[in-house]
Amino acid sequence: MIRVVIGHRGKLVRGALAAVLSRESDLTVVAEFESADEMLEDTDEGREVIVLDPLLPGEIGMLELCERLEDEAVLMLIEQDHGGSMSLAMSVVKQSQRVGVIGTDISPEDLVDAVRELADGKPVLDVGLAMAALRADACPLTDREREVLQLIDTGATVQETARTLNLTSGTVRNYLSRVLAKTGARSRIEAIRKAQEKGWI
Repeated sequence: MIRVVIGHRGKLVRGALAAVLSRESDLTVVAEFESADEMLEDTDEGREVIVLDPLLPGEIGMLELCERLEDEAVLMLIEQDHGGSMSLAMSVVKQSQRVGVIGTDISPEDLVDAVRELADGKPVLDVGLAMAALRADACPLTDREREVLQLIDTGATVQETARTLNLTSGTVRNYLSRVLAKTGARSRIEAIRKAQEKGWI
């Protein structure tokens, strides 16, 4: 029996993934998480495959999260049109052979097959996503800068962003200043637009 954990920011998506995987006789979903912090607090050592949203919120970045989950195989679900998450996923894949990458547009059957292959120690990589990531411009933003920009894009204020990321408002403003400099933007709105066009967020 392959023990699966799901980490995704969307409750509906988590439920759908759990339903698809749980109907297989050789798979069992043992836990679902909506943040990276919750996942690290879980001490169940019987996990085998973690189905993961690369944009899972939390104080810890995705690269560090995958490093700390080195004993488990990780299957990252990438949205085809989200360049930022593709770039992040490719960075993680370079660090670990136990990380697989697939697109969210695959069939339920392909998802199940990918989980089984990862559990069996086989590589899983969506070739289309990999090619798209290679064609994308290298992102100059750090993981934290992308997180700040993504939160600002949702309409969060500097103060709300600071609370969400457990930072001070001054630190968030410093991150935003660096983002403006790196993107060559004159405003936060322009920085968000440029970052989205480049596939950085």
